[in-house]
Amino acid sequence: MSENAIDKGQALFAEIYGQDMADGCRKFAESEGVANGEGFGPLQAKWSLEFPFGQLWTREDRLSRKLRSLTVLGMLIGQGQSEEIKYHTKMGIKNGLTRQELEEVFYSAIPYCGFPIANTAKTAMLAAFAELDAAAG
Repeated sequence: MSENAIDKGQALFAEIYGQDMADGCRKFAESEGVANGEGFGPLQAKWSLEFPFGQLWTREDRLSRKLRSLTVLGMLIGQGQSEEIKYHTKMGIKNGLTRQELEEVFYSAIPYCGFPIANTAKTAMLAAFAELDAAAG
């Protein structure tokens, strides 16, 4: 994967989560820990910028970011990944999803994933909404 993918990934990450978080992710990805094998997990930050953000999420000619957000949220709900659901709920809002559309994703999870996992998703989504509302004002 190329430096161009990292640059594209960082730009998209900054658009969604803010420049400070994107810069922090990039700095960690390029830290001495990557170069000398020390630290814990800096390659994850590098790979996140390169692959999902730099190569997958930038393929808007193949699937819009809004539809990709719906797809990813569905998969995360099915896995019961509450922290990732929270982050991707925020990302979905930035990508043009409405709260009503997100609610429909939640409703769709009930028959296909089950009530317990859907409840986990609901809790994570409501936490994301609360954080967005607090940041807005």
